[in-house]
Amino acid sequence: MTLNDTAKYLIHADITTEGVVERSDVVGAIFGQTEGLLGDDLDIHDLQQSSKVGRIDVEITSRSGQSTGTVTVATSMDKVETAVLAAALETIERVGPCRSTLEISRIEDTRAAARREVVSRARDLLSTAFDETVLSSDELLDRVRENVRIEDITEYDGYPAGPRVAEGDAIIVVEGRSDVLQLLKYGIKNAVAVEGTNVPKEIAELTKKRTTTAFLDGDRGGELIMKELEQVGEIDAVAFAPAGRSVEDLSREAVLAALREKVSYQAVAEAETARELVAATDGSARPAPDADSIDESPEGPVSTAQPEPSVEPPAEPASLREHAERVIGDDSGTVRLLDSEMADVETAPAEEASEIVRDAEEPPHAIVLDGELSQRILDVAAQRGVSQVVARERGQYTKRPTSVRIRTFEEFRGPD
Repeated sequence: MTLNDTAKYLIHADITTEGVVERSDVVGAIFGQTEGLLGDDLDIHDLQQSSKVGRIDVEITSRSGQSTGTVTVATSMDKVETAVLAAALETIERVGPCRSTLEISRIEDTRAAARREVVSRARDLLSTAFDETVLSSDELLDRVRENVRIEDITEYDGYPAGPRVAEGDAIIVVEGRSDVLQLLKYGIKNAVAVEGTNVPKEIAELTKKRTTTAFLDGDRGGELIMKELEQVGEIDAVAFAPAGRSVEDLSREAVLAALREKVSYQAVAEAETARELVAATDGSARPAPDADSIDESPEGPVSTAQPEPSVEPPAEPASLREHAERVIGDDSGTVRLLDSEMADVETAPAEEASEIVRDAEEPPHAIVLDGELSQRILDVAAQRGVSQVVARERGQYTKRPTSVRIRTFEEFRGPD
């Protein structure tokens, strides 16, 4: 069975019918007899349309007037939703005119299987791939982690992409494969590469269906890609590497800083060139005084513009409320993890919230999220022992843990 790159679970079931049936009969019974059973949110037709459920694979053989076989369904939903869907499949009692029995044999976590392969491969790498140089424990771990992340790279219509590009709501368009790998290294899995300055039509069409951020090199090539994306696709925001630098060369901190400081495409369009905006955002350029600030004198033009006052850097937030104002109130598009002293432990793009919480070295005490608190993020937060979450908005929950206090930004801030 060919799996979608985003499938997390495989539902395996055994089916027996008292009569001769074919694959199409079984598939028809699954759609027909589960329709309306679980409500609109878990309707199989709608789940397939949204790619939360993959192709239903059926293998069936007939002998002596009886048919037996297996059914496999791939899902990218969470554990609870997958288990409910599996239970719904067991309610099927007929296939065509024949009485039937469908029983779930197991639900396989595809990520566990992938991890086993990674561990096996890492063992091989440790014994064969390294030269005679003695590596420290940290170096060994770093190399294994890097190999795991590189394994995550996929393709979207033949172009290098992270595993979330095909199904996610937001994408980051970068120049080349090395940029995608660099972002994967830092846990950002929704980047796709145009592979040059000629934007392929497949990527151009994708930008019209997703919330799109163009993350460009701070050079002429990045400017050219932006201009072509403007003509053939749709850009919502633009982020730049510092002037003269490439995305593939940036540190994790520089990548996250650039994405946090992304600007709307309208702001880019109003700048004379993309490089002008890059210079302005990294502090290497200052606006010239306007005509009204120039005083003509016998000795020549003398500027009367007042020097810019020095600005003290803003103090680091010291409370959950202050962090919420910075993250959500300022529309940062990020998620922030806090320790018990309300210090910033880690900040990342909001779409990576569940991974950041899951992979945090120390379980965070609180989370501030400029986005929707989905069931998946809430489940991970509960598993890691998070005490409270402040989010822009709540999602739809089938299971709400009592150990996590949830507030929206408006509820937390209270009336003005």
